[in-house]
Amino acid sequence: MRTSVSLASVRALMEGRHGDPGSVLGPHEIDCGDGKAMAVRAFFPETQQAWILDAPSDPPRAMRKIHPAGLYEAICPIPAVARRPHYQLRVAGPGGEVKTMHDPYAFEPYLSDFDLYLFGEGSMLKAYEKFGAQMRTVDDTTGVNFAVWAPNARSVSVIGDFNDWDARRHPMRKLIPSGVWELFVPELEAGAHYKYRVTTEHGEAVDKSDPYGFAAELPPRTASIVRDLSQYQWGDQDWVEKRKKTNQLSQPISIYEVHLGSWRKQEGKTNGWIDYRDLARRLVRYCTQMGYTHIELLPVSEHPYSGSWGYQTVGYFAPTSRHGSPEDFMYFVDHCHQNGIGVLVDWVPAHFPRDGHGLRRFDGSPLFEHADPRQGEHPDWGTMIFNYGRAEVRTFLISNALFWLDKYHIDGLRVDAVASMLYLDYSREQGEWIPNQYGGRENIEAIDLLRKVNEHTHREFPGVLMVAEESTAWGGVSRPTSIGGLGFTFKWNMGWMNDSLRYMHEDPINRRHHHNELTFSMIYAFTENFMLPLSHDEVVHGKGSLLDQMPGDLWQKFANLRLMYSYMWTHPGKKLLFMGGEFGQWTEWNADTELQWDLLEWGTHGGLKQMVADLNAMYRREPALYEVDFEEAGFEWVDCMSADESILAYLRKAKDPSDFVLVCANFTPVVRPQRKIGVPGPGLYREIFNSDSKFYDGTDVGNGMPQEAKQEEAQGRPWSITVNFPPLGVCVFKPEPKAKLS
Repeated sequence: MRTSVSLASVRALMEGRHGDPGSVLGPHEIDCGDGKAMAVRAFFPETQQAWILDAPSDPPRAMRKIHPAGLYEAICPIPAVARRPHYQLRVAGPGGEVKTMHDPYAFEPYLSDFDLYLFGEGSMLKAYEKFGAQMRTVDDTTGVNFAVWAPNARSVSVIGDFNDWDARRHPMRKLIPSGVWELFVPELEAGAHYKYRVTTEHGEAVDKSDPYGFAAELPPRTASIVRDLSQYQWGDQDWVEKRKKTNQLSQPISIYEVHLGSWRKQEGKTNGWIDYRDLARRLVRYCTQMGYTHIELLPVSEHPYSGSWGYQTVGYFAPTSRHGSPEDFMYFVDHCHQNGIGVLVDWVPAHFPRDGHGLRRFDGSPLFEHADPRQGEHPDWGTMIFNYGRAEVRTFLISNALFWLDKYHIDGLRVDAVASMLYLDYSREQGEWIPNQYGGRENIEAIDLLRKVNEHTHREFPGVLMVAEESTAWGGVSRPTSIGGLGFTFKWNMGWMNDSLRYMHEDPINRRHHHNELTFSMIYAFTENFMLPLSHDEVVHGKGSLLDQMPGDLWQKFANLRLMYSYMWTHPGKKLLFMGGEFGQWTEWNADTELQWDLLEWGTHGGLKQMVADLNAMYRREPALYEVDFEEAGFEWVDCMSADESILAYLRKAKDPSDFVLVCANFTPVVRPQRKIGVPGPGLYREIFNSDSKFYDGTDVGNGMPQEAKQEEAQGRPWSITVNFPPLGVCVFKPEPKAKLS
């Protein structure tokens, strides 16, 4: 019996641009006049012969070549193929080699109608479990299911090393009306390299990496790689369970911000990139010695240009291959957790790069981005802005946030460039932006996305940290969405950072005229849950290193930096310091070279590093420094008015008000001896920290003996102690147990 397949369909198959290959290929019930039969068709270009095997034990049945391009057909009784997808195809190649395989077009779609409904309304929270390249077993047949969203494409084929990158071999089926293309490729295994060849509505063929790909080739190569993320055996169950029950707001959080590619380099490695497993062992050992509670990684998602530091992401679901495989990165996180260190990663939902293999004009049309450049292009970074109002884009971004917390056990996300998401006119002049539906400048769709991301992450993964890098006066960034907030756990305190650094840049002789820059932060300190950042942004683009930014001669530079850190660690708010700052790197951070570790041979740098370790130790030891960070009850000024001498004194208090410390800071290089400082009550006050200690290469001006409080009024308090304020230094006092708040 002859069947008809249009020449147009054959031509489309030959050219790898058939929009509905399932209508031709695979099993199709036909009417034979005296009954029903099954026509099985397969397209094997450049082959000699093909057969169908109804079952592995059955003799092969020859297929008829119905077009010389390689289109084959077999007419089978329905019972013979009723067991689909168990039938197999056998094909003889041009050199006579024979290969047996299952028919990709005999398998039902993996995504259900309900999946596609959730995807289309923006509420498919774990799209990474269905999209991309999924290892899948159908009955006893294993393989990989590919699914990609490209609604405006004429056709999509999955191409890879398994089909010689030939778009004719595996054209995908479009699941109408979702715009999702899907195909199951039997017998395909993890490790296969692949892309999607997309034929746009204008007939142009472009090769795209998988937006949901779990791994990618080492740049500059751009193929995605099939990975099974379910094989790694985690050992951090105790950590994860404890995290669920922990109130992070009242915990000590001291974060070491790291760019993995330049923390350390190693000869013999590509560009010196050390693998995740080696980095895990080295970083954990170092952070344990230094007393950090968390590591925060600049974006680890795959990015084509190393100079972007990861902030121009293409592979949102793929940890960069620069340091190893997904399993290697899982080991990194697992090893950190098993040694008591949390891991945060920077997450970039604000923009994505223009690279041709990435998200931009993915199916030939503005799909992930806005069509109008006033909405869809970022003027500062030359990148594209997500269309947050599109449901499928919301699904992509929300799923991506959850993905890192789910599959990699990440402890939190630091969301990059939140300010650029909140405002439609961010970094734009009049006429360069489009107001929202109410005529305002707020990006309503982006705000809604951020709230949903925070709601879902906190609900699905209790105890994780969602941190906003947000530099404006937007209110309620770290307040619950139920009361109108954005729902973040913490907000970076960019105001504190800018004011403090600007103050520290001043020559000490002029600081008396800028005293309010130190004290102003306490006006708003409790309006948000703040994190105090001295991040990579403060040591790039010509700013110099933190040490180099300090004024004065060599001694003053180190003393000023010790002073800055001591002030930071005793100020309300969680802490973040970029790598290299802890030992006083001299040069501005360069992502292409490792940190200046050789500087630790000098006592000045080694002393600074030791002081940061001791600050972390004191911070974790003293609940007064972290338990009540976000309420006025945790802080009290003792002396904020001595501008002429540039000194400060304040109390930090724990939940138990009898547990407190007194902080005394001197922002000039002049010793301030025998100053009376008011204290809450009688007793002995012992100096537990001094940034000017000889152990830190300081001048060792301090208060060696405990100071007994006298009933002498100072700063409005009936009791006081006498304090030697070290030059450009901070000393911290703790009362002996008998001293109580009055």
